[in-house]
Amino acid sequence: MKYFNRNLLIEKVKVKNIVKKFSTPTYCYSYKKLKENINNFKKSFNSFSPLVCFSIKSNNNLNLIKEIKKFGFGADVVSIGELMISLKAGIDPKKIVFSGVGKTSEEIKNAIDKKILLINAESKSEIIEIEKIAKSKKKIVNVGIRLNPNIDAKTLKQISTGKKEDKFGVDEKTFLNIVNYASLSKNINLKCLSVHLGSQILDHKPYEKMLKVLDKTIRKSNHNFEFIDLGGGMGISYEKNNKKFNYSKYNNAIKRFLKKHKSNVIFEPGRSIVGNIGYLISKVIYIKKNNKKHFIILDAAMNDFMRPALYGSNHKILPVIKKNILSKNIYEFVGPICESTDKFTTLKKFQKLDEKDLLVICDVGAYGISLSSNYNMRPKPAEILIKGSKIKAIKKRQKLTDLI
Repeated sequence: MKYFNRNLLIEKVKVKNIVKKFSTPTYCYSYKKLKENINNFKKSFNSFSPLVCFSIKSNNNLNLIKEIKKFGFGADVVSIGELMISLKAGIDPKKIVFSGVGKTSEEIKNAIDKKILLINAESKSEIIEIEKIAKSKKKIVNVGIRLNPNIDAKTLKQISTGKKEDKFGVDEKTFLNIVNYASLSKNINLKCLSVHLGSQILDHKPYEKMLKVLDKTIRKSNHNFEFIDLGGGMGISYEKNNKKFNYSKYNNAIKRFLKKHKSNVIFEPGRSIVGNIGYLISKVIYIKKNNKKHFIILDAAMNDFMRPALYGSNHKILPVIKKNILSKNIYEFVGPICESTDKFTTLKKFQKLDEKDLLVICDVGAYGISLSSNYNMRPKPAEILIKGSKIKAIKKRQKLTDLI
């Protein structure tokens, strides 16, 4: 994304031309950035060639998943819907891992029927349910067990998953108990140890601690795991002061781990693949003034992009046309939803804005459209993919007639 003659461009396309064709709000994705992210991720770990399963929950656009699949990625799914869309995108079932704490019997049956690589169980009750269904189908099912390593990844508390107070995984004692239980089962093939610390993690050190916990637990279990699923969670820079995740140090820690344990590694990245490829284009509807600030009321809202309301996250906002005139006022960027949390950010220094001006909210590719809703009976935005100077509609804007 850059400016040329005061016009903001996504790859080689002027944002104002996108608006002429697709209106606002609209999600745009950069193919060039997607390709760059995928290649950089693969290059970071090419010494041990992991199976990379894209986290479908981060972005569930079918056409985008099809593009990601072309790079040899599998899928990490957490619902029957995500499994179905992964298969529709053409992802090999033997590259699909089913995660999540509350899989229903229907979801387990479906996963078994589709012959996916692994069902990663998160409780003994779930293991018993998988075994019961497998027995009824006279099948042997490949499973993993998710360990809760009790490590604070120093991320937002809403997206932490690896501490003992989080609902995810099982503690070491339960883990070892399940390993013993599974070893006696005729219908369960325990293939994987799974772990996931959380999301938007910018420091490699929690991962190093995690690998030490895994090493200790594997030794205690006396079990040979064909796969070690290390999850995802590697963060991106949303703000200028965000440090970049050190892939090199994480890679070295994994290589040391693999010298002791001859297993295949699985990753489940989402944000690091699609986070910074996405942009949400919006228009200023009104500017409402009081004695403290100016409310910049956009046509995009928390139903279109939930992260700021849900997590208090900050996303860079850019004007589509540069004016080089700074406003002396504090701008609070808000949406039209009837909630006080329908707010994107507050800025003290921004260019002077007028009603009908166009803006872009950056880095919305992960947990943008996938967290969107129809709250206040608002249709979901259109989604487009940009490749150089080409624009491809990859999901139409919802119509009110679809909702009513």
